[in-house]
Amino acid sequence: MRDVRDLGSSHSWTLHQAVTGDGRQVFVKRARGAGDVFAAEAAGLRWLKEAGPRAPVADVLEVAGDHLVLPWLEETAPTREAAERFGRDLALLHLARPDRYGAPWPGKIADLDLDNTPDGGPWSRWYAERRLAPYLRRAAGTLGPGLTRRVERVLERIGDLAGPEEGPARIHGDLWSGNVMWTTGGAVLIDPAAHGGHRETDLAMLGLFGLPHLATVLAAYAETAPPAAGWRERTPLHLLHPLLVHTVLYGAAYAGRVDEAVRNLSG
Repeated sequence: MRDVRDLGSSHSWTLHQAVTGDGRQVFVKRARGAGDVFAAEAAGLRWLKEAGPRAPVADVLEVAGDHLVLPWLEETAPTREAAERFGRDLALLHLARPDRYGAPWPGKIADLDLDNTPDGGPWSRWYAERRLAPYLRRAAGTLGPGLTRRVERVLERIGDLAGPEEGPARIHGDLWSGNVMWTTGGAVLIDPAAHGGHRETDLAMLGLFGLPHLATVLAAYAETAPPAAGWRERTPLHLLHPLLVHTVLYGAAYAGRVDEAVRNLSG
């Protein structure tokens, strides 16, 4: 690598732009002792890419214990046309279904472990056991006993809240707007916590912090693979996992969002 330019840091790793020996511009994540993080990210990107030639996912150029190398992606302003294509391509990605929830590698979300133990479902039980309960235990001291107990009641009712069983979909798993890069070639997904999950999780997360042209993305998605009736009302359930993760990572600033999600599910 040459012409290395530091781009800052994220969680426990640093970010860089560099040029390879054959002249390609690349994006590099580097850390000491972060092999499981980079291995999980690389496995997720490659697994999502297996969905087909239209999977809007970044390529993995190299991965090792202390670094991950991806192509350098030139960002551009998102357009309505790019949003429509992204919606259709995301639907096709979800339709490339695995046969189990979870994934055949140890998962990570940021620096936190993510239990990807393959499981036949149903999704409601899997989600409660593998995505909500572990982070609720870690967030309980921040949320306090009252809110913690209210989230526990959501877990107890999850079979009624989850909607119709669809079977596992191939999902990104951390699809907030910062993980959608708009390039001259269209939207490209980065930084997944990929696994077999519920496709409504990706749809819910697209709106967590706002996505450009979100209505256009969702309309194009629905033309290709319409979500089940009532999916918007189930959005708070799917957001509970990322909100609990953010509470573990960043503290009490997210407790109010957890409380809002629970209130919406209780109403």
